[in-house]
Amino acid sequence: MRAKVHALLASAAVLVSAAPVPDALAPLPVAVQVDADRVVAPLPPIWRFFGADEPNYATQPDGAKLLLELGQLRPDAVYFRAHNLLTSGDGTADFKWGSTNVYTERDGKPVYDWHVVDGILDAYRARGLHPYLEIGFMPRALSSAPAGVPYRRPWSADGPKGNGTGGWNYPPRDYTKWAELVYQWTRHNVERYGRAEVERWYFEVWNEPNLDFYWSGDPQEFYRMHDVAIDAVRRALPSARVGGPDVAGAGDAFMDGFLNHVTGGTNYATGKTGTPTDFVSFHAKGQPSVVDGHVRMGIANQLQTADAGFAKIAAVPALAHTPIVIGENDPEGCAACPGPANAYRNGTLYASYTAASYARLWALARRRDVRLEGALSWSFTFVGQPWFAGYRQLASNGVDLAVLNVLRLFARLGETQVAASSDGEIALDRIVRDGVRGSPDVGVLATRTAGGKLAVLLWNYHDDDVPGPAAAVHLTLAGKHGAVARLWRVDARHANAFGAWQAMGSPARPTADQVARLQMASRLVAEPLAVGADGIDVTIPRQGVALIELER
Repeated sequence: MRAKVHALLASAAVLVSAAPVPDALAPLPVAVQVDADRVVAPLPPIWRFFGADEPNYATQPDGAKLLLELGQLRPDAVYFRAHNLLTSGDGTADFKWGSTNVYTERDGKPVYDWHVVDGILDAYRARGLHPYLEIGFMPRALSSAPAGVPYRRPWSADGPKGNGTGGWNYPPRDYTKWAELVYQWTRHNVERYGRAEVERWYFEVWNEPNLDFYWSGDPQEFYRMHDVAIDAVRRALPSARVGGPDVAGAGDAFMDGFLNHVTGGTNYATGKTGTPTDFVSFHAKGQPSVVDGHVRMGIANQLQTADAGFAKIAAVPALAHTPIVIGENDPEGCAACPGPANAYRNGTLYASYTAASYARLWALARRRDVRLEGALSWSFTFVGQPWFAGYRQLASNGVDLAVLNVLRLFARLGETQVAASSDGEIALDRIVRDGVRGSPDVGVLATRTAGGKLAVLLWNYHDDDVPGPAAAVHLTLAGKHGAVARLWRVDARHANAFGAWQAMGSPARPTADQVARLQMASRLVAEPLAVGADGIDVTIPRQGVALIELER
């Protein structure tokens, strides 16, 4: 399987991002206006959620380093979700795989072993993160898979339908034992981490149960498994925050059925009407492709899915104002799948896409009048893989990628949005319908921090990964904004380790000196910025992102 993956990487090499923009292209003039005194709405830090298929990477050095950096984005407020926390196996990480072996049986009686899963959750907590705890997948000893179905089939990015599935995605053969496993795990977590800490966690059952890859049962069997697990969590911790179902996309008829069940159906565990639901979760993904030899992103697909999910939840009166978490929120659907269409990942295209898409998620949630609490980036790191191998990740071999620096810019935003407009920004309805296929999206998001600073995020995004003009932004300021300004940049020449690696000749095995240079190139560096009598001028390259911070 590794050989196939490396072949896919080679086929993507001609489509790598971060190509320099020719100097001959004249900058595009853009006028941006910010009124620092006109409050628009609260701006919740939805970006502070992350996740990965491979839980065991969290306990390895590169994973631990990245967890620490994520925890520092917003101390004591970052969450991490992982698949395979209940999966049987020896704890070896692999693509779209992981295991903890928490449950086996001896003479038909349960045997619990928490040491591997404790190590994973300990790694989160030691670095300031909290679990968004996914209860799954099915331990081998509890799986109802028919005889002859292997517990795990080898997974390959380009394999046939059904590869990677197995007994782990079946309903429990014994719901009483399933309930007891979840109850004992929750009780153990309360004892280990304390009631106050575990009350902060999100508890949800399974992943994308509307897809055959993840769920071999029917919807009713999922509702039953969900109800039983949620009841077990609440028996161990009555104040636990519980929800779900983390469906793929907006969920279609499966999600409709689930929402009807948790609001008005008969609970399989208690016999009462409905199931406790403190948050509702679904997934939104984009759809990149290759057009005329270059990558074209599909931001419209992701935004349409998010909007459909918001609308579906808003239409259920009992849940209309329940917190929502987009439990996976990404440019496409498979972090472990490299290939030509996914060649956006290492460089600034991923970074600028992130800025443009998250800004629209805030806007869509506000328009639908729903309470968006999180938009989880399903990206972490793939330990032991080649440098800049083309997986969807935040760091490569311990070196941060440009997209992580955009998240650092998000972390500098305040939680109060103030009025801002750009004559180069694509209107919300148009970008949701069409994406960014003509003129670029030169957008703005302005906030006031609790300490009174004004933070202005700017981006120059296009779906097509081809050279384009920089944006010559003239920023006009109104209201109280301060006269001392700093600028942070993420673009081809700033905070972009991938561009530095390409400039080195893309070494397969960088020397210690080259690694040090890559680490230096990955860093965000603040620059002083002049504030003129008529505003601020700043140039943002195509696929670039910038943050201007002003204080008194």
